Amino acid sequence: MHEAWLPCVGDSPLAGSPTYDEPFSALSRITCKWTEMREGDSSEYGEVPGRGEYNPSRPELQSEMMKGPVFAKKMTHILLGRLTVSTTRQSSAAPHSGYTQHVLPAMAQATAKRQKMAHANRESEFFPGIGPVEYKPSAEPSETLVFRHYNAQQEVLGRTMEEWLRFSVCYWHSFRGTGSDPFGGPTIKRPWDDGTDSLDNAKRRLRAAFEFFTKLGIKYWTFHDRDLAPEGKTLAETNANLDEVVELAAELMNKTGVKLLWATCNLFVHPRYMHGAATSCDAHVTMYAAAQVKKGLEVARRLGAENFVFWGGREGYHSLINTDVRAELDHLAAFYKMVIAYKEKIGFKGQLLIEPKAKEPTRHQYDYDAQTVMAFLHQYGLNAHFKLNIEPNHTTLAGHPYEHDVIFSSAYGMLGSIDANTGSPDLGWDTDQFPMDVRSCTMVMKAVLEQDGIAPGGLNFDAKVRRESTDLKDLFIAHAAAMDTFARGLKNAASMISDGVFAKSINARYVSWKSGVGSRIARGEATLEECEKVVMEHGDPRPESGHQEHFEAMLNHYI
Repeated sequence: MHEAWLPCVGDSPLAGSPTYDEPFSALSRITCKWTEMREGDSSEYGEVPGRGEYNPSRPELQSEMMKGPVFAKKMTHILLGRLTVSTTRQSSAAPHSGYTQHVLPAMAQATAKRQKMAHANRESEFFPGIGPVEYKPSAEPSETLVFRHYNAQQEVLGRTMEEWLRFSVCYWHSFRGTGSDPFGGPTIKRPWDDGTDSLDNAKRRLRAAFEFFTKLGIKYWTFHDRDLAPEGKTLAETNANLDEVVELAAELMNKTGVKLLWATCNLFVHPRYMHGAATSCDAHVTMYAAAQVKKGLEVARRLGAENFVFWGGREGYHSLINTDVRAELDHLAAFYKMVIAYKEKIGFKGQLLIEPKAKEPTRHQYDYDAQTVMAFLHQYGLNAHFKLNIEPNHTTLAGHPYEHDVIFSSAYGMLGSIDANTGSPDLGWDTDQFPMDVRSCTMVMKAVLEQDGIAPGGLNFDAKVRRESTDLKDLFIAHAAAMDTFARGLKNAASMISDGVFAKSINARYVSWKSGVGSRIARGEATLEECEKVVMEHGDPRPESGHQEHFEAMLNHYI
């Protein structure tokens, strides 16, 4: 006996299944188990039995279930997924007349309807009335669905804006976000999303996303594995679901030219990860996480991802009373070593990235900030294999200025990519807002220019429209405005670097390190005795002004 759910949309449930791929005349019995109607429930058909079966050898059931149009309606409900159907086959049996008169036409009608819907989903425009976003520097203040500053092919310091900025849309916020928060339910309902975890819905969602990427003129996207496809009952089923949607993603990427900036695995939402993934107190959980990352790396390789990100959402603690900190960090390092080994085994060429965050959802996360992560990587000998994916909203949660982690990681050659967003400094949690502050974006782009670019990373908009911003147009405006803000930041930073005023002023502050004993200290050649001698000969150092207001005024000139 074969038992399977019949889907609500897509191809005929009868096609290609283990028991339905032969003529219906080969079917002798259909057993129907109601899953959404309790025994004795009333429906449009009257009283519905808890279980019923169609069997030509039991005519007494015909009066209960097989009466003309009513039977056809019930079988249509089977096709629409309200029932599970179990079948066994006896090749010699002939179908009942009610079956041929009513069921087959109903099946054909339902199948045709679903195929028509599937075709419409493939061909429809998900954002009607919204065309490609245009560059319009003379736009009026109320014209917000335009680029005033971002001109993809405009050259800045020898490269196009598109090459410097490498913008990316994150799939989870923009196409899985519903506007829900800890205090309220969903407010955002997208017309293409029926709210189910079906594969058909996942594919519609993906098609909508690629239309959005194309109209926005963006060349990269990012995702978590569980953003794309639903989890199944087993890991094998989950992987099969993912494979099916990944094939569509590959098709759409090939068609549009949009590339995958990075992929990552969601190792924090499912209850199995409540104690962490790589740092769980249960080794079985860590094994599951390892299996999930194995598949994630394979998908990243299949889609040509340029990076692979690890964000340890549950890698941390809520209480030190029940936590073996050293053991958990040792386990985390061992986990990353397995990742490196498999990456090399399958030939995945993307850059591995770790994304720091100070807290939330845990009380303390082990990847607290850029300096913490760099120290961890050096401690365990992993620094040659990883760089950092910096999210400024996470930086501010650690109590640092917006650009702090970008500048610190860049200074040590560890800045790999940036999740371009911002938060509300007056709030104590991660709000993932679109970056609209020109000063902040200028400082970030100054660091990017000074390290000669961010590739193979990029600026990924790990940001979501506010739960009150429910129109499709809001999604475009948010991205376009953020892209414009970073374009302004790029131009500002380029002017700061080209003018050389900042570099000259900063060098003047550190001039004493360029010669004499100061230069010897910098090279690691001086001794304590030399330093003492200088002080004995020249006395106390004379305090020099830092001229902070002077620098701030200069920055305002460029902004």
